[in-house]
Amino acid sequence: MEIRNLLHIDFDTLFQGFERAFSDYEIFFEKEEVRSMLKRRGYDPRLSFAAFDNGEIVAFTLNGIGDFNGIRTAYDTGTGTVKEYRGQGIAAKIFTYSLPFLKEAGVRQYVLEVLQNNEKAISVYRKMNFDVSREFDCFRQNIDLIDNSSCCDNCRLMPVETDTVRRLQHCCDIKPSWQNSMYSIERGGSDLVCLGAFIGDRIVGYCVFDENTGDLTQIAVEKECRRKGIASRLLKEAVGRMRTGYIKVLNIDSDYQPLHSFLKAKNIPLASRQFEMTLEF
Repeated sequence: MEIRNLLHIDFDTLFQGFERAFSDYEIFFEKEEVRSMLKRRGYDPRLSFAAFDNGEIVAFTLNGIGDFNGIRTAYDTGTGTVKEYRGQGIAAKIFTYSLPFLKEAGVRQYVLEVLQNNEKAISVYRKMNFDVSREFDCFRQNIDLIDNSSCCDNCRLMPVETDTVRRLQHCCDIKPSWQNSMYSIERGGSDLVCLGAFIGDRIVGYCVFDENTGDLTQIAVEKECRRKGIASRLLKEAVGRMRTGYIKVLNIDSDYQPLHSFLKAKNIPLASRQFEMTLEF
């Protein structure tokens, strides 16, 4: 068995390894969904690594590289091990192997997310000196079950550029997770839809979403314009454009009640909880 980076591995080969690693899971990944995920999360094949057995990928860690809260960061975009190779500590070996390369590239911290009920993985990460930095809630609902009432009638929606979304980040009361960050939105580019809500000529809110994956990345309204149905209008438009049959809102700070209350009112329930865990180098 050999561990090496993924610089010369094409996407189709990578996706085959991805499929094999998650073949016995209840979740299913579309090929284009994985391609979009890697793009938005900053996947860097030079600093991502896999274990190969007889030339086939049997375990991997796909790392996104970028700035996060002002610190050069590696982010676990996806870690998996083929069922027949589990229980051998291969993922930990890949991570240990990767550390010198990450440090040499200027990375100063490693960030990942893990389901809170995955006690085995959490125990492994703690042994590797990861600490819980935040708790996240994830929401999901079928489109036909969402309550789209109570919308603002006097605001109009128009497409906006990502630089407009960046200027409106002050509307966000919480720091977005890696996959919802402004950097992720900019990497997503044309794969994402950015809509602004206008009253007259003034933009008072916005949302960012992916029609093809059902992901609502950001939604926010100016503080003095809240509770007027503007967020509801943005959500209704996003829901109407989704091609997935469902919408998902991932990695929202567990203690941020305004968005939790909004989603509950729209009948978008909690689906899972995650820990954000961080290792500083």
